[in-house]
Amino acid sequence: GKHIERVSRYAYVIGKEYGLDEDQCQLLMAAAPMHDIGKIGVPDYILKKPSKLNIEEFEAIQIHTELGGRLLDGAKGELLKIAKDIALQHHEKWNGKGYPRGLKGEEISIYARITSVADVFDALTTARPYKNSWINEKSIDWILSKKGEDFDEKVVEAFEKSLFTILEIQKELRD
Repeated sequence: GKHIERVSRYAYVIGKEYGLDEDQCQLLMAAAPMHDIGKIGVPDYILKKPSKLNIEEFEAIQIHTELGGRLLDGAKGELLKIAKDIALQHHEKWNGKGYPRGLKGEEISIYARITSVADVFDALTTARPYKNSWINEKSIDWILSKKGEDFDEKVVEAFEKSLFTILEIQKELRD
């Protein structure tokens, strides 16, 4: 539960530092919690598996992006359109080597690019069934090392400039 709240608030802070206006940041904060909505279609035994996924299981987990996009397809309001982009694109990579569509650079919605960094930071710094949490320094270094490869350089710079606030949110919303 706190994962989605942390991701949402991290995304807001990163978006603000990136230069989004207040209305855009509010939309981002409201849409970011829906980034993994497609996981409702992934079996629990895969989501909770305490070891590395095999090829078939990894393919099944990748489908959550497409499922999320389909669940939010046809949305009329701006919020749900942004949520659809985030759900569908938050595993795309700046270099085009992500999924599900291999989008590259600015083909990826800015909202998805920001949510991706927020989501990865939270995923790295919290324990999961298949891994222990990483310390903040290691997680930050890893994200910085992926600047221009997995992540938009400007988004990573905004993340780095926002770290004080992000770490305060992390403390406030510990599991």
